[in-house]
Amino acid sequence: MNLSEQTISVLKNFATINQNLVIKKGKTLMTMSSMKNIIAKANIEENFPKEVAIYDLNEFLASLSLFKSPTLDFQDQYLTMNEGSNKIKYFYSDPSVVQSPSKMLTMPNPEVKFTINSSDLSKMKRAAGVINAPDMVLEKNGSGTFLTAKNAKNDTANTYSTDIEVDSEGTYKFYFKVENLKLMDGSYDVAISSKNISHFKNKSSDVEYWIALEPESTYSV
Repeated sequence: MNLSEQTISVLKNFATINQNLVIKKGKTLMTMSSMKNIIAKANIEENFPKEVAIYDLNEFLASLSLFKSPTLDFQDQYLTMNEGSNKIKYFYSDPSVVQSPSKMLTMPNPEVKFTINSSDLSKMKRAAGVINAPDMVLEKNGSGTFLTAKNAKNDTANTYSTDIEVDSEGTYKFYFKVENLKLMDGSYDVAISSKNISHFKNKSSDVEYWIALEPESTYSV
């Protein structure tokens, strides 16, 4: 089996969420952050023939990068990466010591839905880095709906905002930690529940994320 560039990109993204990964038999990858506040899922083109537990995903990816286009062969206790006369024997980890989601999250009915395009999302994340803003807030008030990068604990800190077209009722302030928005590049359909959970679905690839909101988030009709 050969891994596509898209699947490798997914694995690189998942490594930013958790260095552990259990790849289940089949065509679906899932990961969860160590704090259990981020879950990510991707459907891929490859069909894994067996469960593979990887303790250090970055090491696994670095091993793959030693080859141009390696073939993966799966054995009972290890897999091999083969290309020409070169080969790596890579042993699986014990699944009991590798963190992974135990079941699929059920998203509550969302009160808020919107789409954010790739450019606006990229600018927002870049701006948050420039002004050292640890928080991102989606706020609806009497003058509109805005997505703002800010420091929620410092009213005099610099902010960066953009208008958002939202399908919703009520007023709200939904708080995210910027560090939790570990999303692959692209545009996203976003749904947010007042139960402090959000769902981000990539519009161009089969990747989605469930990200917890911060407890200071508020919603009222």
